[in-house]
Amino acid sequence: MAHKLHIIIASTRPGRVGPKVANWIFEYAKEHGKFEPVLVDLADFNLPVYDEPHHPRLQQYQHEHTKAWSASVNAADAFLFVTPEYNYFAPPALVNAFSYVFKEWKYKPAGLVSYGGVSGGLRAAQSEKLLMTTLGVVPLAEGVAIPMVGQLINAEGQLVPNDLIIASAKGMLDELIKWSEALKPLRSA
Repeated sequence: MAHKLHIIIASTRPGRVGPKVANWIFEYAKEHGKFEPVLVDLADFNLPVYDEPHHPRLQQYQHEHTKAWSASVNAADAFLFVTPEYNYFAPPALVNAFSYVFKEWKYKPAGLVSYGGVSGGLRAAQSEKLLMTTLGVVPLAEGVAIPMVGQLINAEGQLVPNDLIIASAKGMLDELIKWSEALKPLRSA
C-alpha cells in the first residue's frame, strides 16, 4: 500500500501562487510513484485563530472545522508543505493550523517546497522546522526552494521548474519515502 502524502498549500491569501506550485509537486509526486499524493488546501478548512476550549493533546474538539482538520492530518503518512515566506517567517495560517491538533502530527516526516523572491522562502522553511519538531513531525534536511517563482509561471499559469528544482524534488521524495517507512511502526503503535 502506498504511503499517503498530503501536499498542504500553506498560504490562504487571495491571489496566492501556492496552488500553482502545489499542482506541480502533486503531479511530480504521482510520477515518482512511491506515494498516494493528496492535495490539501488549508484555505478550504477556514480555520479561525485557534478557538478550541481544550488543549489539542486531549483531542476533545468542539468545532466542525477542527474535526475536519484533525481527520485530514490524521489520514496522512507524510507531508509536503508548499510554503511562501511572510516577513521572514511561516505564513500565519500555517502556524495557526499547526496549533490546532497535536497527536495527529506525531511520527510523520515532512518535506518543504518553499517559494518566493530571491530567498526562495528558505527563512519560512527554517521557522517551520522548529514548529514541526515540537509536534513530533520529522522535517527533512532535503527540500525544494523556488526563488523568483513568478519567473517560472508560464502563460497558462503553470509552474515550469528548472533542472535544479526537479533534482531537488526527486531527492526530497526519495528521502521522504525512507522516513515514512521507517516511522511507520511508531505511527501504528
